[in-house]
Amino acid sequence: MLQRYPFISLDASFVIARIMTAIFFVAHASVRIARWTIPQFALFWENLGLSLNMGTVIVWAITLTELACGALLIAGRHVRLATIPLAAIAAGGIVLIHARLGWFVGEHGTGGSEYSVALLVLLLLVAAQDKAKA
Repeated sequence: MLQRYPFISLDASFVIARIMTAIFFVAHASVRIARWTIPQFALFWENLGLSLNMGTVIVWAITLTELACGALLIAGRHVRLATIPLAAIAAGGIVLIHARLGWFVGEHGTGGSEYSVALLVLLLLVAAQDKAKA
């Protein structure tokens, strides 16, 4: 039984990685809209010193980018291009929010960097696999 593990091909595993990575970003943006945490997130950006109302613009740009690039990844279109802004969002989240909270997200910490680093690794793998297909 162990000899047949993981029971799927390498190509299929990359498809799953691409789609699941997209779902992570789409879910993040969708919950932000559904729970209407956009004003709270905008205030965070404005507290960084941005002029009034720019926080809302930035949050909507992040949210729409996560949705659009996530949709491209799910569709398997412009994959490498779609990973770039998502990687920028994940890296920006590490620098501005998560790094100061430590490494662990849950159990041993609160909101650390580990999840965002995992997303960056997934984005890199998805982009590299797309390049290898070209």
